[in-house]
Amino acid sequence: MTKTILRALAGETLPTPPIWMMRQAGRYLPEYRATRAEAGDFLSLCYNSELAAEVTLQPIRRYGFDAAILFADILLLPQALGVDLWFVTGEGPRMTTVTTQAEFDALGRGEMIHDTLNPIYETVRLLRRDLPEETTLIGFAGAPWTVATYMIAGQGTKDQGPAHALKAENRGLFEALIERLTEATIDYLLEQVKAGAEVVKIFDSWAGSLQGEDFDRYATEPARIITGELKSRFPGLPVIAFPRQAGDKYVGFHKATGADCVALDDSVSAAWAAEHVQVSGCVQGNLASSHMVTGGEALVSETRAIVQALSNGPHIFNLGHGITPDADPANVQLMIDTVRGG
Repeated sequence: MTKTILRALAGETLPTPPIWMMRQAGRYLPEYRATRAEAGDFLSLCYNSELAAEVTLQPIRRYGFDAAILFADILLLPQALGVDLWFVTGEGPRMTTVTTQAEFDALGRGEMIHDTLNPIYETVRLLRRDLPEETTLIGFAGAPWTVATYMIAGQGTKDQGPAHALKAENRGLFEALIERLTEATIDYLLEQVKAGAEVVKIFDSWAGSLQGEDFDRYATEPARIITGELKSRFPGLPVIAFPRQAGDKYVGFHKATGADCVALDDSVSAAWAAEHVQVSGCVQGNLASSHMVTGGEALVSETRAIVQALSNGPHIFNLGHGITPDADPANVQLMIDTVRGG
């Protein structure tokens, strides 16, 4: 029988939605923390294929999710393009910036990214070998806009202000960076699929800070190009797009990009999504990740409400954003039991 997530992505309405969880391999799990300590640091873990495969498998062993998502980071791609990347404990990623023509000209392109990213493809191969037959393997990349915001600022920012400033002050350079990232993302995801990824997801975590025509040009259009190129090479490859906090721009995103599934954050209600987004195809989401911390009856009731609201169309149950390090693993089990047991 075809895997449940692939059935949902193909447009089938299932009696029980398949389930996985963004950042399901992560710091809330003691087994993850032990493996990361063995690796030494976060980037070493990402580039150690055996250990990266191990942490990807840990939540599958513990919870039996219907999908595993490759353990990596969206900023490995700019590192492969030549940007210096490091992580500051307690503060997150830091990068050398790309804000001038000279810095842009120093970036690589095309085949050169694979020299750095080959360990990631090996992780995919190991996972296809070791995952249970019923578990779907998801590959992923960051969307060009979101990755560009880090490259321009040199770190994460609350309002993506540096990227918006460059867009306003030097539109040509900004668009050249988006184009370069779009091309590299296609190359990166193609190699993940060749290595064994069955589905790919495009994470546009900061899409919501783009407004109006900028959203169409820098969130929708790159997703359309990436999806089209992937499907031209691998017809039938399912693509999940996640333009987080897109609001009304979620409407029509399936058609505008060619994505098979649109993932939803928790700023929109499941009932609204059923009426306006699910009518166009599979949706994924969208329980607030805070429930993984607080648990209790609120978690159960909201989980049931989402499942019910989206029960008349194709749906993959997930969180509205990644699980946080302070989550209780027991609450994850409660969520799964609620989805599967009613």
